[in-house]
Amino acid sequence: MILFGISTCDTCKKALKALSAAGHQVTFRDIRAQPLSAAEIDQIVAEFGARAINTQSTTYRGFSDFLKASEPEAQIAAQPTVMKRPVIHTGAAWYLGLDSAVQQALGI
Repeated sequence: MILFGISTCDTCKKALKALSAAGHQVTFRDIRAQPLSAAEIDQIVAEFGARAINTQSTTYRGFSDFLKASEPEAQIAAQPTVMKRPVIHTGAAWYLGLDSAVQQALGI
């Protein structure tokens, strides 16, 4: 299982701790230190579409009008921290965020 996020994100820290406590083997991938490849960005956007972008973030609000109007792939490629976090890939399924539905699906 891979958890994509950033090391300073409280939700990512909470998810990592909860997944580990539930017995999951989790690899944390800091998308600042290890940027996403174009293929990984494409997979995430294919799975979640525009929901993959955190439009409430200060990063998104700082985007130019041109970048705000661009495709989610371009936004994540330009500034990976605009991606909603965490993104969890179990190998068989993808999950976005850490709401109750995600927690239930992952048994945490």
